[in-house]
Amino acid sequence: MGEPRLIDRHRAVLPSWLALFYDDPIEIVHGHGRRVTDSNGRSYLDFFAGILTNAIGYDVAEINDAVRKQLDTGILHTSTLYLIRSQIELAEQIARLSGIPDAKVFFTNSGTEANETALMLATQYRRSNQVLALRNSYHGRAFATVGITGNRGWSASALSPVKVSYVHGGYRYRGPFAAMSDADYVAACVEDLRDVLRTGTSGDVACMIAEPIQGVGGFSSPPDGLFGAFAEVLAENGILFISDEVQTGWGRTGDTFWGIDAHGVTPDMMTFAKGLGNGLAIGGVVARGEIMDSLGANSISTFGGNPVSTVGARAVLDYLVDHDLQANAAKLGAKLLGGLRQVAGKHPVVGDVRGKGLMVGIEFVEPGGTTPAPAAAVRVLEESRRLGLLVGKGGLHNNVIRLAPPMTLTEDELDEALGILTEAIAAADKTSQEGRLTDVQRQQGVLPGQNGEQQ
Repeated sequence: MGEPRLIDRHRAVLPSWLALFYDDPIEIVHGHGRRVTDSNGRSYLDFFAGILTNAIGYDVAEINDAVRKQLDTGILHTSTLYLIRSQIELAEQIARLSGIPDAKVFFTNSGTEANETALMLATQYRRSNQVLALRNSYHGRAFATVGITGNRGWSASALSPVKVSYVHGGYRYRGPFAAMSDADYVAACVEDLRDVLRTGTSGDVACMIAEPIQGVGGFSSPPDGLFGAFAEVLAENGILFISDEVQTGWGRTGDTFWGIDAHGVTPDMMTFAKGLGNGLAIGGVVARGEIMDSLGANSISTFGGNPVSTVGARAVLDYLVDHDLQANAAKLGAKLLGGLRQVAGKHPVVGDVRGKGLMVGIEFVEPGGTTPAPAAAVRVLEESRRLGLLVGKGGLHNNVIRLAPPMTLTEDELDEALGILTEAIAAADKTSQEGRLTDVQRQQGVLPGQNGEQQ
């Protein structure tokens, strides 16, 4: 007998709930630029970037050189018990870019840990365990972050150290206010927030946490200005506002450096991760100094802000700013949205195309309505892979294709991806239409292939 397949070894020793893409999952073994190669030698254009993490792409000399230089010192780790120059320099840069007054930064290993830290700081500062979150939200897989996740598919337990109340606003396409104008939508969501505060809390709420664009929730976002309007209500009640920038930070949304900037408000705290490390494990919180310093106990982070990750992250951030990748995201994102909306107009299986910059979602529905069509999203995922393009999938109903390529994307690569997506969407639309026709025939007592003759 031959050696067991890698997928069989995976299933034998890793959790059953650890999801894998594709009927035949791939192992990525090499990358350069925006392309990766699997263990069978097949090359792909990557439009999901390790879940928005490889923000600059693969095999970037400036980042590799910075990391190698640190490795050459022999110091991979010292811990936060010692001064770490690259950690301090990175914190100074992030504090300055955040726009938060008197900002201080704490580094973690992931977005989950960053959000856990933000919740701990907010509840300590406000002496309350009440938290406001958005429906359809996702903030991580740890105890408190699962507790505030407004998406049943990612909420493994009802147990939580915080008491959460959910408000409307993040997912517009299927929400009760979907048909409203932007102004009326914002007004309705603000009134919902006030109502939740009056009826679902005891008043002394610690914080609201929100993703400017919901990531796992299918790249859904409200009209610009909603969170600014929310912030006015929060300020009236002394409630802190946390912007979860794990997916929206570092210029990915194009028009602004942070996703929350589109809403005209400076939050009390922001969390970040993913793209900052371009594959290195790093996350963190940037907050007003008095909030960051409110923790009434000793604390450290063994690996958070370690020399390797912070040296690499500094190189990432310098590269991103020096090459104005935010402008590239804005330019190519507009082209991507425009191209996909043209495709959507020809295929009723597409219910919505949305997003900002290089963060775009395509929601699939049963033709003729808004019923979620997760099978169509799977077909596009598989068909795109067959044609040489890697994309993501998500949404409350698992019916949204998520596109978030490295921000170094070129126009030629964008055109290539649009061509593949056009073909993949057409295939999904054809399958969906054929399935719908078959269902109608069954309802009418007609068997496929009988030319409409009654049986």
